[in-house]
Amino acid sequence: QVQLVESGGGLVQAGESLTLSCAVSESISSVNAVGWFRQGPGKQRESVAISTRTGGTNFADSVKGRFAISRDNGRNMVYLQMNSLRPEDTAVYYCAAECQVLTYTTAGYSCNEYDYWGQGTQVTVSA
Repeated sequence: QVQLVESGGGLVQAGESLTLSCAVSESISSVNAVGWFRQGPGKQRESVAISTRTGGTNFADSVKGRFAISRDNGRNMVYLQMNSLRPEDTAVYYCAAECQVLTYTTAGYSCNEYDYWGQGTQVTVSA
């Protein structure tokens, strides 16, 4: 059973930056993909970013150019660098690992569902 633990959430002002971390209990170089999701108040969960084992990435349109996903395979860590934060970025952020069906289309990489999830970390952006 792979365990994921997110950290780094908090309260920031609009325009500021924040980096989320996700510690994975097993080698992330062996999973086909890792991803970050978020669920804002009263909203459905949405995919924010994905990083594949082969180095592919993709981002939600709402965060493109502002967020970056990276991984440290040696430390089994996944990061989400969030810049120019907006109040609408307020959400609980989750990391996930091992995609059930990884696909690549003209829109980039996407995953239908992940096998393993973290417990989430709250990010609040004030105006």
